[in-house]
Amino acid sequence: MTDHMLEPLLQLNVEVPMMHHAPMMNGDATQQVILVQVNPGETFTIRREDGTLQCIQGPAEVPMMSPNGSIPPIHVPPGYISQVTQERWNEALRSAGPCHSHNEMGFHPPVQIEPVSAACNSVKGPDSEARTFTTHSAPPDIPLPPRLSHRTKSSLTLQWKPPVDNGSKITSYILEWDEGKKNGVFRECYFGHQRHFKVMRLCPAVGYTFRVAALNDIGPSRFSTEMVFHTTGSLPQMSVAPRLLRAGPSWLVLEWTRPSSCSPEEEPVYMLEMQDESKGAEFHTVYSGTELSSKVEDLSRSTQYKFRLSACSAGWRSAPSSVLVCRTGADRPGPPTAPAISDVTPHSFRVTWDPPQDDGGCGDSTYLLEKSEGTSEGMVAYRGPLREHVCDGLRAATLYSVRVSAIGTGGHSQSTESVLACTLSLPPGPCHPPTIQVPAKHREVNLQWEACDGENESLLYSVEMRGPEQEEDDVTQVYHGTQTECTVASLLPGATYRFRVCAANDAGNGPYSDFLEVTTAAGPPGQCAAPVVSLTSHTCAVVSWEVSGASCSGADISGYRLSWGQDQDSLELVYSGTDTSYEVSDLEAAVSFCCRLQAVNQVGASPYSEPVWCRTPAAPPDAVAGLRVREAAPSPDRSEPFSPSTCLALAWDEPRCNGQEISHYTIAVGDDHVASSTTCHVIRELQPDTEYSVQVRAENAAGAGPFGPCLRVRTRPLPPPAPRLECAAVGPQSLRLRWGESGKGPLTNQVTYILQMEDRNQRFVPIYRGPSRTYRVQRLSESSRYTFRIQAVSEAGEGLFSETCSFSTTKSVPPTLKVAQLEGNTCEVTWENVPPMRGDRISYVLQVLGGRESEYRQVYKGEDTTFQLSGLQWNSDYRIRVLACRRCLDTSQELCGSFSPSTYFSPRRSPSASAGGAAVAGAASTRGLTDEQFASLIVLGVASFSIFIAYLLQLLI
Repeated sequence: MTDHMLEPLLQLNVEVPMMHHAPMMNGDATQQVILVQVNPGETFTIRREDGTLQCIQGPAEVPMMSPNGSIPPIHVPPGYISQVTQERWNEALRSAGPCHSHNEMGFHPPVQIEPVSAACNSVKGPDSEARTFTTHSAPPDIPLPPRLSHRTKSSLTLQWKPPVDNGSKITSYILEWDEGKKNGVFRECYFGHQRHFKVMRLCPAVGYTFRVAALNDIGPSRFSTEMVFHTTGSLPQMSVAPRLLRAGPSWLVLEWTRPSSCSPEEEPVYMLEMQDESKGAEFHTVYSGTELSSKVEDLSRSTQYKFRLSACSAGWRSAPSSVLVCRTGADRPGPPTAPAISDVTPHSFRVTWDPPQDDGGCGDSTYLLEKSEGTSEGMVAYRGPLREHVCDGLRAATLYSVRVSAIGTGGHSQSTESVLACTLSLPPGPCHPPTIQVPAKHREVNLQWEACDGENESLLYSVEMRGPEQEEDDVTQVYHGTQTECTVASLLPGATYRFRVCAANDAGNGPYSDFLEVTTAAGPPGQCAAPVVSLTSHTCAVVSWEVSGASCSGADISGYRLSWGQDQDSLELVYSGTDTSYEVSDLEAAVSFCCRLQAVNQVGASPYSEPVWCRTPAAPPDAVAGLRVREAAPSPDRSEPFSPSTCLALAWDEPRCNGQEISHYTIAVGDDHVASSTTCHVIRELQPDTEYSVQVRAENAAGAGPFGPCLRVRTRPLPPPAPRLECAAVGPQSLRLRWGESGKGPLTNQVTYILQMEDRNQRFVPIYRGPSRTYRVQRLSESSRYTFRIQAVSEAGEGLFSETCSFSTTKSVPPTLKVAQLEGNTCEVTWENVPPMRGDRISYVLQVLGGRESEYRQVYKGEDTTFQLSGLQWNSDYRIRVLACRRCLDTSQELCGSFSPSTYFSPRRSPSASAGGAAVAGAASTRGLTDEQFASLIVLGVASFSIFIAYLLQLLI
């Protein structure tokens, strides 16, 4: 590795803009050692003097020495962060000239190194600290235009060169072209890392415009200059104008002739262009190919279109031909409404119907009325422009079916559903022999017969069968009922059976008809080929099939059965008939459907075909249903309060989206429209007590759906204003509040008031809700200030709160005291202690009433709770009472409570006479009875007496 360090040049595997440094020299040999740090995961490729390459894997430090005193050129790979540290310079530097400094370099992505030194009068100062930095990478430069390397009649091969990558490796290229349309619209034709591409399937002698751009990890570059390249080939003569071959309501078949200038070996390509005046004046290509005819489909009925033709040969492209103007035909009308039967008689009835909703663009229609008797084939009963007809000459007690179809210039419409009409009955008569309308199958036979003549009543029919091995008198009854047809099953294939029928009513059975001989068929057809489904709209699909798809097995196919459903488990029969196509309508949008086909002949049905799947396209949403008004907003917004007088909270049910997510709803309020993204919305800024008409419709990417039913709503009147709040009475622990009518308007009896009080957290909490106009707030603290506000609520809503009102409670007086104890003749009186009230001190006043005194006299006032009476007379009666007084510190006011109940006592002289003591005690207790004690004694006596009377009555009974 030491041999590789002494190199004049270090080169890496990817070239970037090179860094240069001014050379510095000294008297001897100028050398410079720098270290290049290789990051982990990176690789340095070093080119030796002999031309060989050496790869150094990171992490590593690669020293470099320069013999000429300058920093060697360093080629750094894109995105690599180079860290270069200068080690040392020679001690002596050779330099001449004035003081100067040098540090010039060009910054290019991604790396530059900036060493700085200064020199003055041939003396060079020390180098500054090395700085390592990395510039940001950028998208590639604009590439050069692509160039043509090879071309043919149907292909162009292009090449391009890579541009400067600007520090990030080019990952891919984007090639775009205008498809030869010369309209300035480009489409991508290639995306990849190759620098060449071959464009195939082009037209001869046509110019195509191309441009290219480069892409790296930072982003794409701008596109190059546009270049036009032409394919080879010659230009044929001007094409002959196309001719109209056939026309339909939604299609036109055009044909043209081959240009006379084309040789037999050439196969020109024809381009048919069409102009639709409803979509603009431009011609659009509807066919491109080598055929001499084309069918243009998906056109509008009874509409004029213009066509022109051009041809492309191996040399060039011809000019467009003259314009052909043609018109599509009218479509067949839709079916009329179902016919109505009236004026029924035994031999006639009247049929009426309405015209079809869609006349197919042909104006007036001719109506065809078909009448069939029972299950027989229908016959034309009327053909003309009228919409009613009387069918006469009918048989009595006969069931007829009628159907109507419309005929226009566009074709014959589908017939309506058959409507049954039964003529009035006559007395029964002989029956006609049974007939077979459908060929007999190999296991069953369907029999039909005409109703016999009879009275105006229902008839019962009996069908008898004679098998191939039965005797003439040996018959079996196979049907008994009111229908004029039946199906006899469990028969032998290829066997001959004989059937006859008779009618019966209340009078009895009629005569049997002649026998009908029937021979069963051979076998059912084979499996049908899968049908082809073509979607005409999001609600309609046309199913078609080929006749040769089913094997007849020796018998002709009599019909087809088409089953349709959303999955194979829900398939239902939607068509049964002889046609080879059927239109399925009333489908749901954006739903997958499947169908299968079955062939039927006179023997039976074939196995079902393979199921075919299709999916209808998306459509606008259905109409919005369930529009209603809510009492309040679904999600209250504090920034915009909800008021039922000026706001309406609407909600509705989400309709079916028909395959595309509903983007928003449009709310029509009168002539104004409001958009909403949810199924609920609040309409604001309305007039109070005003009626509005509201409709809602849903919209998705497919379009806007229809408006739903109209909802008429009315905003509520304005809510009542807040009354004036007053304080009627003030107490130490309660406030009596009252409020009256506001000056802005009268308040009715249906108004509810909400009174709120501010708590310690400065929040208002409700303390009363009701119709009363007064309220007493209790359990308050004395001498405290409270803040209140009130609100009126009615059917119109909640009104605004009144202004806050503050009221203060008074200070409470001390409570009433009770005398706690009297001790013997010492006459020591004690009473309960009252604690200080909010810092105010409590004092007591003791009064005594004794002897012949008429008023109480005060004997003590102080803060003690005990006092001894002296100077009392023996055997005298005394009464004492006490009250508490509160001295307010803030006002120096003295608040006195009420006196306690009086307590009686009498001092006695006798020392210890138990009897006398007992008498004194008894007297004291007797005199000491209060009103409550006396009432309790009376109640106790009455209860005892009642119990005693009840006991006596029990003994007597």
